Amino acid sequence: MLTLKDPPSDFQLPPHNEAALEMIREAKDYASTQALAAGGAALATGGIVHPFGWLLFGLAYKPLVVTQKLARLEKLTALLLDEFKSEEIQVFPVLKPEDKNPIDLFIRFPRRTHLFISIRSRGDSQVVYNEKREILQVKKKDKNGLTTWKPCPLVELSDYERWLTKNRDLFGMSSKEVTKTPTGKVLVLWSPTQAASDHNPHLYSEMGSMKILALRRKGTTFVIQEEEVTEFIKAWLAKYE
Repeated sequence: MLTLKDPPSDFQLPPHNEAALEMIREAKDYASTQALAAGGAALATGGIVHPFGWLLFGLAYKPLVVTQKLARLEKLTALLLDEFKSEEIQVFPVLKPEDKNPIDLFIRFPRRTHLFISIRSRGDSQVVYNEKREILQVKKKDKNGLTTWKPCPLVELSDYERWLTKNRDLFGMSSKEVTKTPTGKVLVLWSPTQAASDHNPHLYSEMGSMKILALRRKGTTFVIQEEEVTEFIKAWLAKYE
């Protein structure tokens, strides 16, 4: 078992769990109100008076996607807190590395494991992994051909892992904890986006009763659907009992 660094007595973690969930709800309500009132113009300018949750979470995302993103974060954060409260879960939504897209969810099970979760939707499409080029591609159901997914979520998740190493003090972690704790990287595809079902068999891994697409670029990223999140985390935790 890892020994946690003792943070200063006045140390405070970034917003997480119920406090963060309330901020997400506040930000979502504010974004929805502004979008209805001004057809998105207020979102583009940021509006005039911001509740704290909006400043912290809403402005991290592009105006045209912020309301949907916050709704997905609210749903998933609430689900995780309800399902894993007894496991002492810590859910940190919307951490913003400099010059990168936000980390949608960073999850800690202290002394056990960390997880980075990116929530993505590409509309009514299938996601395909091109092994030769080591890239994700998107196939729209109403169009022919494939387009390259940019920025690549696999690369982003790898960048997030490096970011944590450099910013461990935000979470009161020692260098030993951040480097020795098992870390999972997860790309969650939100309906109607689906992973293509015809990937080569060697790209799949078994975890518990699950058969999961495991893409090995810059480490391993697991690709799952939104409805598989809790089952995946249960199986992941079982590895580190």
